[in-house]
Amino acid sequence: MTQPQDWLGLAGKLCVVTGAGGGIGRAVALNMAKVGARLVLLDRDPATCGETQAALRAIGTEAPCIACDVSDTESVTAAAARSLALAGPADILVNNAGLLRPGPLATLPLEEWNRLLAVNVTGYFLCAQAFGQQMLERKSGALVHIASIASRFPQGFSGAYSVSKAGVVMLSQQLALEWGPSGIRSNVVSPGLVRTPMSEAFYQAPGVAEKRAAIVPLGRVAVPEDIADVVTYLASERAGYVTGEDICTDGGFGRVLMSLVPRPGFEK
Repeated sequence: MTQPQDWLGLAGKLCVVTGAGGGIGRAVALNMAKVGARLVLLDRDPATCGETQAALRAIGTEAPCIACDVSDTESVTAAAARSLALAGPADILVNNAGLLRPGPLATLPLEEWNRLLAVNVTGYFLCAQAFGQQMLERKSGALVHIASIASRFPQGFSGAYSVSKAGVVMLSQQLALEWGPSGIRSNVVSPGLVRTPMSEAFYQAPGVAEKRAAIVPLGRVAVPEDIADVVTYLASERAGYVTGEDICTDGGFGRVLMSLVPRPGFEK
């Protein structure tokens, strides 16, 4: 049976994507465009944002790029005002901009801790406030925040990264609670292993790609499109009664713990 053309209910909706020049951000933007959404792209790097803009243009979608440092209040406020002037009020915000930096907690400089939290948590808060205000005024909207399974499982020697992603999950839940009565939903997508420009250096080391794929039950490392599909669902009318949730999107990776415990007689 043929599905209605706009089964997801996203045609004509305005989706603002932060970190739009990155792997997941670009995949989200392309996915949204393919289901008829309009886009505004935010990123600190005009060059990578321009590449996403070009990729969208190649499939027939025009989208403005706005330079934005999500950790800076004035930059976010200006970006929200510019987006409103160019495209109207946001229907969807995808909080995706983020940092990943190594560092043991025993010696991690405070400025490194603060910098990562400023982008990965405070940046999400600032963007939620700025674009959420446009939704609150119309009593309608959806927020989707990209976190990580590191919010559930501590990732050692990664500085404030796991702490920041745990903060994203709680931020989303609090937004769901406070803004739900105004018709706004807030959800999280928590990827596991994903091959993106930010993580690509890991996969260039000999044997890493094969070893990582081998420990995922589905037998492969995710690509950004795997994450974008879940984001699109959560942003859509099909998820209209879903809010305050954290959707783990890791190919089953988070379920391998017990298989690491030696149990004679339970081998395959």
